[in-house]
Amino acid sequence: MSKTIAFFPEAAFGPALNSVGIAQAVQALGHKAVFLSDPGFVEVYEGYGFEAHPVNLSEPMPAEQMAKFWEDFINGHIPNFRKSPYDQIDNYVKDCWEAIVDSAKWAEKDLPGVLAKIDPDMICVDNVILFPAIKHFGKPWVRIISCSENEIEDPKIPPHLSGCSATDFEGHEAFRKRFNEVIKPIHDDFNEFLKSTGEEPYPIGQFFEASPFMNLLLYPEPVKFEREHPLDPKQFQYLEGCVRQEAPYEVPEFAENNDKPLIYVSFGSLGAGDTDLLKRIIAAIGKLPYRALVNVGDYKDQYDALPGNVIIDSWFPQPSVIPLIDAAIHHGGNNSFTECLYFGKPAIIMPYVWDGHDNATRVDETGHGFKMDRYDWSEADLAAKLEQMIGDPAMKAKLAATSTHMQARSGPQKAAGILDEILKNGSFNG
Repeated sequence: MSKTIAFFPEAAFGPALNSVGIAQAVQALGHKAVFLSDPGFVEVYEGYGFEAHPVNLSEPMPAEQMAKFWEDFINGHIPNFRKSPYDQIDNYVKDCWEAIVDSAKWAEKDLPGVLAKIDPDMICVDNVILFPAIKHFGKPWVRIISCSENEIEDPKIPPHLSGCSATDFEGHEAFRKRFNEVIKPIHDDFNEFLKSTGEEPYPIGQFFEASPFMNLLLYPEPVKFEREHPLDPKQFQYLEGCVRQEAPYEVPEFAENNDKPLIYVSFGSLGAGDTDLLKRIIAAIGKLPYRALVNVGDYKDQYDALPGNVIIDSWFPQPSVIPLIDAAIHHGGNNSFTECLYFGKPAIIMPYVWDGHDNATRVDETGHGFKMDRYDWSEADLAAKLEQMIGDPAMKAKLAATSTHMQARSGPQKAAGILDEILKNGSFNG
């Protein structure tokens, strides 16, 4: 029997498009997928053919103004992108958590009414914070973790956002301590909000909880962490990457180097605001024996006199592009991270915020690519890393094995099957 599943992703392209992939698979099973959406993302979901219902996550404003707000927010923090994850805690990270807590408060005004109108049989939420109305609705709710798996904490693994290596236990402790110090006033405010909705307070540092029904982690097994407390498969499942379907992409003709390896460069829609960095990378690649597709977001008009081996665009259908490339340079967003692994492509990750730091460290320490400082590099450094990635047999073999493993698991279909079982039986039995 067909059921209605409501997806409520964070208002960012990574979580949004990950949920699109799962929703596509859910509909293939005969269920109806609908989206609860920040007003600025309604058109994104409608573009994939889904019904989308707006939920205000801030003071209502036109979609263009909302998009500009987040663009300005990110661009205003560009000087902080030069800082370590630890040194971003009291600026970018703090400002983000203030905005996230505000979004939860705003959502509570709209969510009960929107849920009553849609009356879904299940709700899948991909965010880093609890929306109490989802718990209170009385239907099974599933948490999707599209960012790094360390959103689900464990004493043995690096804290979320820290960028620490798996074995840097002193770094883990220092980051957790500083994070909790800086975040305490914001966390206290959130706990007051939880109390007002009838929810119990969370311990310091925690803003969300695991779902008792199911938690779907995007991370693939070849890079996942070794935990002190293994996750129960009846409550936690790894999706081994979760790649949505996009229209096929045909690589355009380049003015130069058409017979050379192809590089894909993207720092995401928001990271594209760092135009100085992208121009520097373009200039460096212009001197190398490669071709490059470069995602410049909404800043296409700021680029001129491009090298003949570089083509820019405002957006690329990434899951259709990555199979065609030889290597990538990206910011460590979890979709870029897992899609490169899924298609067996090496990546240089130049992180700047959030779980990009975690993913950059993880790609490096597991031998699937390289972590590079976003600004402290030379053209010779970049050239050497690209040459090594494209030509290293050991890295190629590791990536091929990881790709084979991930593609055999069919993440979106696996997720849809799990959701289907919960709808039928009330739980997942593994």
